[in-house]
Amino acid sequence: MKSPLSSPASAAAAPPSSSSSPLRKTRLSPFLFALLSFIVFVSILYGEDLACIFGQQLQVRQSSARPGPRTGEPTGPSVSSSHVAKDESPDAGAPPAGGTTDEEVINGVLGSSDQRKSSGAGGEPVPFAIGRGEEGCDVFSGRWVRDESARPMYEESECPYIQPQLTCQEHGRPDRDYQHWRWQPHSCSLPRFNATLMLETLRGKRMMYVGDSLNRGQYVSMICLLHSLIPEGSKSMETFNSDSLTVFTAKDYNATIEFYWAPFLLESNSDNAVIHRVNERLVRKGSINKHGKHWKGVDILVFNSYLWWMSGVTVKILKGSFEDEVKDVEVMSTEDAYRIGMKSLVRWVQRNTDPKKTRVFFTSMSPTHGNSEEWGGGPGGNCYNQTTPIEDPNYWGSDSRKSIMQVIGEVFSKSKVPITFLNITQLSNYRKDAHTMIYKKQWSPLTPEKLANPVSYADCVHWCLPGLQDTWNELLFAKLFYP
Repeated sequence: MKSPLSSPASAAAAPPSSSSSPLRKTRLSPFLFALLSFIVFVSILYGEDLACIFGQQLQVRQSSARPGPRTGEPTGPSVSSSHVAKDESPDAGAPPAGGTTDEEVINGVLGSSDQRKSSGAGGEPVPFAIGRGEEGCDVFSGRWVRDESARPMYEESECPYIQPQLTCQEHGRPDRDYQHWRWQPHSCSLPRFNATLMLETLRGKRMMYVGDSLNRGQYVSMICLLHSLIPEGSKSMETFNSDSLTVFTAKDYNATIEFYWAPFLLESNSDNAVIHRVNERLVRKGSINKHGKHWKGVDILVFNSYLWWMSGVTVKILKGSFEDEVKDVEVMSTEDAYRIGMKSLVRWVQRNTDPKKTRVFFTSMSPTHGNSEEWGGGPGGNCYNQTTPIEDPNYWGSDSRKSIMQVIGEVFSKSKVPITFLNITQLSNYRKDAHTMIYKKQWSPLTPEKLANPVSYADCVHWCLPGLQDTWNELLFAKLFYP
């Protein structure tokens, strides 16, 4: 016997009853379709991302099902914070006067290139994107605002993964002011850092930071932002490859967040992760594959490389092998040598990553604050004893070479694979207060002469955690999910 729905005539003759529910579902389908279409339309129109909504629901379910992790995830405050910086001028954070050329290269040429490549063939979204950033929004241009309610995003004592060179409170820093600043872009707001969304995105995947100790600080910052949501028995930190590779594993997520030591990205005589303080640095040309073989198969790559190239105005480039008895060494300008390194990185990315599956980021140069006269301080000073950010929106320290920014803009804009540039230099230039200074584990005992003059051994390169580098990861989060 045929089903009543197998014939249009029998279906039309059937009286309305509870047994005709299949027919009723058929009649409701257009309504359901229209309703879903309306919801999607509203979500796009008003910027509410459905994936984000589902992520929040997932967070509630997980918090009730999993024992151990802290229920409140680290998130940023709403935009309407009442704590604002003293300088509220509309152009706060603008590029230094008379120096816009390099900024145009980074924010213009490179930015437009990145936008052109933000969709793959056929217009599909970039990997991991769940929405789009606000039109015309430059999240790297803004000001620091005081925020006592939502900063810091975690406590130093709650994150056991911070290396002792960055634990400023443990090593006696008397103030905590550096922990209470939030980055506020001028024309928009940063998406709140959602630790649950980040962890769910990393499920079954690898994320790797590659570079020097500054990138390692950003790596540790990311772990601190996430680890409290993972039960104690479900996470681990291990080192491999003679300490060059550090791997944090979130076992329940089958996910890893990794750091790989390669300060030049290319092979160099500073590649030992522990013993790398050499007077004469030597970089081998065309040698990125020595390290690059460890980066293959990673889903999210975050590179940096700057400070180690800045040992002077020239860099020694090795054209042969480190094993050669007579070495062929060429001395070239820092900019030319850096260009070789960046071109090697672009070639590696083009040959070894799939833009449909992998996201590649590059963090710009991290500034140092070694000369207090540059921001109006007295002679002979540096970052030591600095407790407030620089308020001059046009400040740009001499240590941040704009010629290097120019090189990055020229090289990355020609890449056939999108490399998202995290331009943290200007916003970090304001933060003379955020360095580790003298409040860290010292590599060697301090002499009485040094102890009598703290300025002489203040670390104005690295940053306290929690602190500035959490903001770098907020920007990474924004560009990962809202390119």
